[in-house]
Amino acid sequence: MERRAALKQVNLVVRDMKASRDFYERLGVDVATTNTVWDEHHCNASAVEGFDFDLDSAEFATKWDAGWPEGKAGAVITFAIESRAAVDEIYDDLTSAGYEGEQPPVDAFWGARFAIVKDPDGTSVGLMSPSDDAHRSAGPTPGQW
Repeated sequence: MERRAALKQVNLVVRDMKASRDFYERLGVDVATTNTVWDEHHCNASAVEGFDFDLDSAEFATKWDAGWPEGKAGAVITFAIESRAAVDEIYDDLTSAGYEGEQPPVDAFWGARFAIVKDPDGTSVGLMSPSDDAHRSAGPTPGQW
């Protein structure tokens, strides 16, 4: 089976959202708030067309990655995978080969099929299908988790 994975997204999980926003804004990155209720937990930073660079609180990361250690900061590097079924196949192949699974495949609240495995150095690597509105759900709400 031929597989193609394209780098799609980097999520930086941060301990202090304000300090991280200040740093990236000082660097010259436009950091946009998606919704004021999310100010402390998630924001999108400017990136080249077709690529996502997001800042997420450590607390929010545990809502989209069941294996994320509470309070940990770090990066999740996510690759675009061509289909929902391919996410499951690649996750199964990698974990069967001995790589550690961090988040088994799930229908994520944003509509994609999503899983996370760890590379040989322990970096979290996301596998994400295209989003499909038929699989979208309400998702978590800050202050209610």
